[in-house]
Amino acid sequence: MQKLVHVIGAGLAGLAAAVQLQRRGAQVVLHEALPQAGGRCRSYYDATLGATIDSGNHMLLSGNVAALNYVRAIGASDELVGPAQPDYPFVDLATRARWTVRMSPGRLPWWIFDQNARVPNTGPADYLALAPLLFAKPGRSVAQTMRCNGALWDRLLRPLFLAMLNVEPREASAELTGAMVRETLFAGGLACRPLVARHGVGSAFVDPALRLLQHGGAAIRLGSRLQDMMFAAPGTGPSRISALNFADEHVTIEANQAVILAVPPEIAQTLVPGLRAPNRFATTVNVHFAVEPPFGLPPVTGLLNATAQWLFAFEGRLSVTISGAERLLDQPHAELAKTVWAEVAQAASLPLEPMPTWQVTMEKRATFAALPDQETLRPGTRTRWNNLMLAGDWTATGLPATIEGAIRSGQKAADTLLNQPMERR
Repeated sequence: MQKLVHVIGAGLAGLAAAVQLQRRGAQVVLHEALPQAGGRCRSYYDATLGATIDSGNHMLLSGNVAALNYVRAIGASDELVGPAQPDYPFVDLATRARWTVRMSPGRLPWWIFDQNARVPNTGPADYLALAPLLFAKPGRSVAQTMRCNGALWDRLLRPLFLAMLNVEPREASAELTGAMVRETLFAGGLACRPLVARHGVGSAFVDPALRLLQHGGAAIRLGSRLQDMMFAAPGTGPSRISALNFADEHVTIEANQAVILAVPPEIAQTLVPGLRAPNRFATTVNVHFAVEPPFGLPPVTGLLNATAQWLFAFEGRLSVTISGAERLLDQPHAELAKTVWAEVAQAASLPLEPMPTWQVTMEKRATFAALPDQETLRPGTRTRWNNLMLAGDWTATGLPATIEGAIRSGQKAADTLLNQPMERR
């Protein structure tokens, strides 16, 4: 008998779970409380800019295997673009120095022996500082595990780690940082090529998935907010979810039916008794400027000694990302935009005046804070109810809160559910 699964939440974790379930023959009902899918990874039209922008500028790496397999499965591989080689251009706004880190494509890091390819003012031995991360102990920070100063740290590692972790890298979980390093820098240059969604994350991750699910017969219910879940009474059989109560619908969960809960942690805790979850969060800020990027500007540029850390060049728009940006939450948007535009103009060799039309977007709770104590609060996929699984980048994926982690969590929830023995009454 075909298993029916209710997936609660249509962010990337929920979409990945739904796609994986459907590919493996399950019947899917996808519920989303909001009028649109995508969660924190969505695209929308901004009237100020007169353009479609993303809720945040997201950069993937070519070593994000789950994310790349997902976009292939939904037929959106051509939506992710980036340089042909694993090159990282940087601009130091304090010294006006410019350089490009050019990683060698193979697994062996030949680039660290080439002074024209490695970080300026570093030598091959400096890169051994990364080795302790491969053996990082749980509960320890990056600063407790490796050297966090010098040219390599300032000019490459800190900007990369900050983008991956969204917290001050020195304070971040060494275990999570090590996992990212193992799958990217230590996997060779072919795993480090930066990728962005050329038409927005909606076109790359969300809309094609919804079309695929609809074509495969999934029921997609937007504006369907789950209010509470009912659990079978103890002693009446296996521990299981027995019903879902939505604002306008009561759904009985029969035998051979199940639930994947792919909602933010604070919502999951209101629905699942006794659930522990991360309780500290980190902010990202994005500033967008309606200006055509100058010819030859790379798709992604690292900024040093600047408010922003990464500059993205899109068609008709320049955007920056500021990670770990809690300090900016109360800063007036106009003041922030003016400061950032001065940095962007310098980095992109554009005139300071006139300042283009701009927009500031803030995600106050963009990710859970990738700190050692928060890592211990992340729950696993399984729950004590055999027909309820958890998904989300905040669950125990072994990675920070990234697109890769979200997609892995959804796929794991789907596979774990379908791989267990069929429920019988």
